[in-house]
Amino acid sequence: MRVSILFFSSIVFACTPSPSNKTRLANEEPTLAKQEGMSWIPGGDFMMGAKTQSNTGDAQPFHSVKVTGFWMDETEVTNDQFAAFVKATNYKTLAEKPVDWQELKKMVPEGTPRPPDEALQPGALVFTPPIGAVMLNDYSQWWVWTMGANWRHPQGPTSSIEGKGNHPVVQIAYEDAMAYATWVGKRLPTEAEYEFAARGGLEQKEFAWGDEVNPQGKYLANYFQGSFPYRNTQEDGFAGTAPVKSFPPNPYGLFDITGNVWELCSDWFAAEDFVTKKYVGVLVNPTGPAATIDPNDAYAIKHVSKGGSFLCSIEYCSNYKPSGRQGSSYDTGMDHTGFRCVKDAD
Repeated sequence: MRVSILFFSSIVFACTPSPSNKTRLANEEPTLAKQEGMSWIPGGDFMMGAKTQSNTGDAQPFHSVKVTGFWMDETEVTNDQFAAFVKATNYKTLAEKPVDWQELKKMVPEGTPRPPDEALQPGALVFTPPIGAVMLNDYSQWWVWTMGANWRHPQGPTSSIEGKGNHPVVQIAYEDAMAYATWVGKRLPTEAEYEFAARGGLEQKEFAWGDEVNPQGKYLANYFQGSFPYRNTQEDGFAGTAPVKSFPPNPYGLFDITGNVWELCSDWFAAEDFVTKKYVGVLVNPTGPAATIDPNDAYAIKHVSKGGSFLCSIEYCSNYKPSGRQGSSYDTGMDHTGFRCVKDAD
């Protein structure tokens, strides 16, 4: 986050699908025309949350939710898709603009001195693995504010997305995702919609495909294997983002709905939001809390992101699951965060 110019605020890292998109829930699809590149999510009641939630606990407890049916992108928005948007609109992402001190100072303690101009140049946070084992309570050892990092150059100015048109676009801030969604006539999902879709009709299962992380020894999502954060053994085939559709879809025909990249939602992030929701009965189409609240990062302004990423590790957070959630600061992109869109039935 852009606050990282001054100090690192809290980043919590915080993933058996049907064989064919054509055979799933066909009798539940609406009579309206098929939306290209989207799957119909039929809606219904489900238990949202988790029994246990890695090292954060912010997805506990289970609580009852009902969502109305909607369309959802089958994949994360790709570099090619975002490039078409930029070409048509001349849009410039937040990471491509100088840091706005008037916005930045809202998220730091009062009296924090203004950084020098050279520290307020365009950039974003980039995962930079240390050379060896480190204490896992200090994420500043693997996240580095990098000038020149943006969606075209996800790991910094010398990196490129050439040949990665079918990878998910990253280094996207909340306002960038909203701008794209508006351009294509869609919107960002609510957290409840996202989790319902990610579960694919499976009730209270830990992963999008069941309770076993690698059924029959197969990797069904892109996440971190090895010793986090310094040694990725890439047993799933990928060190960073994977091309969309590299893994099988879930029963609703959604690819990479867990793992690969965290995906932005429209809700504000509140760390203890699920605790209060347990006592209010069935929530119908919830849109999240009224404000962002994170006791571990009091000054940050965050939206929910869901589903984990290629940096989620069993030994660190294991958030490559439908319940996986974290708060993403609205004012920056990161190289493990992207998004997909949804659309209401006409």
